[in-house]
Amino acid sequence: MELDVAGRTVRLSNPDKVYFPERGFTKLDVAEYYLAVADGVLRGLRDRPTTLQRFPDGVEGEFFYQKRAPKGLPDWLPTARIAFPSGRSADEICPTEPAAVLWAANLGCLTFHPWPVRRSDTEHVDELRIDLDPQPGTDFRDSVRVAHELRAVLEEHGLRGWPKTSGGRGVHVYVPLVPEWTFTDGRHAVIALGRELERRLPGRVTTAWWKEERGERIFVDYNQMARDRTIASAYSLRARPRATASTPLLWEELDDALPEDFDLRTVPARFAEVGDPHAGMQGEAFRLEALLELYERQIADGAHGELPYPPDHPKAAGEPTRVQPSRARKKT
Repeated sequence: MELDVAGRTVRLSNPDKVYFPERGFTKLDVAEYYLAVADGVLRGLRDRPTTLQRFPDGVEGEFFYQKRAPKGLPDWLPTARIAFPSGRSADEICPTEPAAVLWAANLGCLTFHPWPVRRSDTEHVDELRIDLDPQPGTDFRDSVRVAHELRAVLEEHGLRGWPKTSGGRGVHVYVPLVPEWTFTDGRHAVIALGRELERRLPGRVTTAWWKEERGERIFVDYNQMARDRTIASAYSLRARPRATASTPLLWEELDDALPEDFDLRTVPARFAEVGDPHAGMQGEAFRLEALLELYERQIADGAHGELPYPPDHPKAAGEPTRVQPSRARKKT
């Protein structure tokens, strides 16, 4: 079938294919969802190099991440050259209009993973993304409590954050930036935030990279700001049986929110009623000096400088060993 998307025709093949078997949601349901929230999802994707998480056989089938622009790319969908930690590069799609979202949905893309940069400057981040990730023994409510403290820390450093559900048990907080800082700067800023949260909420927050050291705490995943690490965009569907969506919220809504309440069926109605709570991010741009100064003060007070990078990244100067602590002890 063909869909009219803001004046552009997008072809949808196999619209009756079931993508979420538990609830019977089809490919057409997914397309209609993205049509309903097009303005919101595009706000988070516009001009950003975007990796597509594709589920051609639905959430119970195999999936893969499409980083390079697929063959048959429409001539109206631009790309940008991005560099991976390995030094290799690729051209990724950069959505600029709602039709791009529907075109990707036709390929089985359920979740969009945009970089925190724009195609006009792929080396300087324009969003700080803080991922509050619950560890076993903690839940969404724990993430919310940490998010409120994070909000206070941001405001004390002249920054404003916008929260959203992860689509699972976590909370994401975004801060729009002036694009003057590198991926390393952004990562250091999140490390500084994580360490400050550890200090203020002892026993409830951790920046420990190794899972065996995290305990029942909320992990501030600072490596989500590393190059080629991304977070599911606002309004992205998640590959969960209920078809939950990563949904922007107002700070005042967090305490009463339940992640499972925001899904393929409920979010379009919410969007039509209240609009996009993240719309206010447009036109805002904050600076990182205060957080980078905090990072340096923490080092002066005895904190380790660098923390471990993901395994596919080159070793950074001053980075601690990447050997899992329990294995390191056995080797000794």
